[in-house]
Amino acid sequence: MQIKNFKYILSIASFVVIGSSCSTIVSIGKSTKKWSNEVRTKVNPIIKKDTVAPKTGNTTLVRFTLPSLKSKKPKVKKTKPVAEEIIIAPSNPSTIEFLDNIAVKPGKIYLNKTSDSIEAEPAAAIQKDNYEKMPDNLSDIEKANWLQLKYSIKMDVAVEEINNIPLLTKIDEWWGTPYCLGGSSKGCIDCSYFTLDVMKATYNINLKRTAAEQYEQSEKIDWADLKEGDLIFFKTEGRKNITHVGIYLTNNKFAHASTSQGVTISDLTESYWQKRLYSLGRVSATPAQ
Repeated sequence: MQIKNFKYILSIASFVVIGSSCSTIVSIGKSTKKWSNEVRTKVNPIIKKDTVAPKTGNTTLVRFTLPSLKSKKPKVKKTKPVAEEIIIAPSNPSTIEFLDNIAVKPGKIYLNKTSDSIEAEPAAAIQKDNYEKMPDNLSDIEKANWLQLKYSIKMDVAVEEINNIPLLTKIDEWWGTPYCLGGSSKGCIDCSYFTLDVMKATYNINLKRTAAEQYEQSEKIDWADLKEGDLIFFKTEGRKNITHVGIYLTNNKFAHASTSQGVTISDLTESYWQKRLYSLGRVSATPAQ
């Protein structure tokens, strides 16, 4: 009887132990499942699935990689430089103002000929104006000073280098007189009469009437020997005879009656005169009678 009771008690105890173990296993299983769900919930957002086509008898494999730990720099879109647009507002004619006592005279237009041999002389920007006229109320000393100042500017030399006042005085009498072929008055004058009159009054030299005749009359000189009062001859019409003459002053400047500017001073370094310069000459003074 006791043995039977012992077996019975042992059986009950076994069932109790087994039941306790099962409940523990179930509890562990539930805890494991809960932990697994929590891990999957946290990991799923960063998992990249790469499903491999299953083979017979295989289950689906899942690969995943964690995102890079290196911080990515935001992409900056390259923009092309935009040129600034400058808007110039149209002028309003109603806002234009004019100064009082200002007058504008239309200048002459000189057209170049089709042939280079008769090309027009270069026109000066400034023609004869009132400020270039000598005042009437000056003394002889003041006139000399005025002439020295004016022609030092015209010839681009120091005032102290200008000493031939009679020459400047005669040139200034004709200054700005218009050119005309055969002219010999203050109304109009040609180049050869200008040299004839100035050389007679200044150096007592009697020149012939035309530029070609003055060329034949003069003694030919070299450039190194050129000095104030010598004659300069040009061929302005191609290979024809001498057609133009002037009086050398200094610093490559010469006085002449220009077809475009009238009596003026020009520069031998200008391309127009360089192309047409033909000869240099000197005429001796006429012996006193």
